[in-house]
Amino acid sequence: MISTSDIERDFLLGFIKIHVLHHAGECPIYGTAIIEELSRHGYRVGPSLIYPILHQLEVQGYLSRADQLVSGKVRKYYTLTPSGARALDDIKGKIAELVAEVIDPDSLVHRDRPEL
Repeated sequence: MISTSDIERDFLLGFIKIHVLHHAGECPIYGTAIIEELSRHGYRVGPSLIYPILHQLEVQGYLSRADQLVSGKVRKYYTLTPSGARALDDIKGKIAELVAEVIDPDSLVHRDRPEL
Protein backbone atom coordinates (compact mmCIF):
# COMPACT_ATOMS: atom_id res chain seq x y z
CA MET A 1 0.00 0.00 0.00
CA ILE A 2 1.26 3.50 -0.85
CA SER A 3 1.30 5.94 2.05
CA THR A 4 0.16 9.54 1.86
CA SER A 5 3.76 10.68 2.34
CA ASP A 6 4.85 8.55 -0.66
CA ILE A 7 2.17 10.13 -2.81
CA GLU A 8 3.09 13.63 -1.63
CA ARG A 9 6.76 12.87 -2.32
CA ASP A 10 5.91 11.81 -5.89
CA PHE A 11 3.95 15.02 -6.44
CA LEU A 12 6.75 17.16 -5.03
CA LEU A 13 9.33 15.39 -7.20
CA GLY A 14 7.23 16.35 -10.22
CA PHE A 15 7.13 19.97 -9.06
CA ILE A 16 10.90 19.95 -8.58
CA LYS A 17 11.43 18.62 -12.11
CA ILE A 18 9.24 21.40 -13.48
CA HIS A 19 11.28 23.98 -11.53
CA VAL A 20 14.50 22.48 -12.91
CA LEU A 21 13.22 22.66 -16.50
CA HIS A 22 11.98 26.20 -16.01
CA HIS A 23 15.26 27.49 -14.56
CA ALA A 24 17.38 25.60 -17.11
CA GLY A 25 15.39 27.43 -19.77
CA GLU A 26 16.31 30.81 -18.27
CA CYS A 27 20.07 30.17 -18.04
CA PRO A 28 22.47 27.26 -17.56
CA ILE A 29 22.10 25.70 -14.12
CA TYR A 30 24.25 23.43 -11.99
CA GLY A 31 23.44 21.26 -8.99
CA THR A 32 24.36 23.53 -6.09
CA ALA A 33 22.73 26.57 -7.66
CA ILE A 34 19.43 24.76 -8.34
CA ILE A 35 19.44 23.39 -4.77
CA GLU A 36 19.74 26.98 -3.53
CA GLU A 37 17.02 28.17 -5.92
CA LEU A 38 14.67 25.41 -4.82
CA SER A 39 15.30 26.28 -1.18
CA ARG A 40 14.21 29.83 -2.00
CA HIS A 41 10.87 28.27 -2.99
CA GLY A 42 10.65 26.30 0.26
CA TYR A 43 11.97 22.93 -0.95
CA ARG A 44 14.58 21.28 1.25
CA VAL A 45 16.52 19.06 -1.14
CA GLY A 46 20.09 17.88 -1.21
CA PRO A 47 22.60 16.55 -3.71
CA SER A 48 21.39 12.95 -3.38
CA LEU A 49 18.03 14.03 -4.81
CA ILE A 50 18.93 16.76 -7.29
CA TYR A 51 21.86 15.14 -9.12
CA PRO A 52 19.89 12.02 -10.11
CA ILE A 53 17.06 14.28 -11.33
CA LEU A 54 19.46 16.33 -13.45
CA HIS A 55 20.97 13.15 -14.88
CA GLN A 56 17.55 11.62 -15.56
CA LEU A 57 16.34 14.74 -17.37
CA GLU A 58 19.54 14.72 -19.44
CA VAL A 59 19.13 11.03 -20.37
CA GLN A 60 15.50 11.71 -21.33
CA GLY A 61 16.66 14.51 -23.65
CA TYR A 62 15.09 17.41 -21.75
CA LEU A 63 18.44 18.87 -20.64
CA SER A 64 21.85 19.04 -22.28
CA ARG A 65 25.06 19.14 -20.28
CA ALA A 66 28.29 21.07 -20.73
CA ASP A 67 31.22 20.48 -18.39
CA GLN A 68 33.34 23.47 -17.35
CA LEU A 69 36.40 23.73 -15.16
CA VAL A 70 35.63 26.02 -12.21
CA SER A 71 38.21 26.55 -9.45
CA GLY A 72 40.01 23.37 -10.44
CA LYS A 73 36.85 21.23 -10.42
CA VAL A 74 34.55 20.14 -13.23
CA ARG A 75 31.11 21.70 -12.92
CA LYS A 76 28.22 20.28 -14.95
CA TYR A 77 26.00 22.97 -16.43
CA TYR A 78 22.58 22.00 -17.74
CA THR A 79 20.45 23.84 -20.28
CA LEU A 80 16.98 23.18 -21.61
CA THR A 81 16.85 21.37 -24.95
CA PRO A 82 14.22 22.03 -27.62
CA SER A 83 12.50 18.80 -26.50
CA GLY A 84 12.59 20.04 -22.90
CA ALA A 85 11.13 23.38 -23.96
CA ARG A 86 8.24 21.65 -25.74
CA ALA A 87 7.59 19.46 -22.69
CA LEU A 88 7.71 22.48 -20.39
CA ASP A 89 5.27 24.42 -22.58
CA ASP A 90 2.88 21.46 -22.52
CA ILE A 91 3.24 21.14 -18.74
CA LYS A 92 2.56 24.87 -18.25
CA GLY A 93 -0.77 24.47 -20.03
CA LYS A 94 -1.67 21.52 -17.84
CA ILE A 95 -0.65 23.42 -14.70
CA ALA A 96 -2.83 26.39 -15.65
CA GLU A 97 -5.79 24.10 -16.34
CA LEU A 98 -5.31 22.23 -13.05
CA VAL A 99 -4.98 25.40 -10.99
CA ALA A 100 -8.08 26.88 -12.59
CA GLU A 101 -10.01 23.72 -11.77
CA VAL A 102 -8.93 22.88 -8.24
CA ILE A 103 -7.67 26.05 -6.56
CA ASP A 104 -9.85 28.82 -5.22
CA PRO A 105 -8.03 32.01 -6.33
CA ASP A 106 -8.62 33.58 -2.91
CA SER A 107 -6.79 30.70 -1.21
CA LEU A 108 -3.50 31.04 -3.10
CA VAL A 109 -0.75 31.49 -0.51
CA HIS A 110 2.88 30.40 -0.29
CA ARG A 111 3.41 27.57 2.21
CA ASP A 112 6.58 25.76 3.20
CA ARG A 113 7.00 22.42 1.51
CA PRO A 114 8.09 19.31 3.39
CA GLU A 115 11.60 17.95 3.15
CA LEU A 116 12.05 15.19 0.57
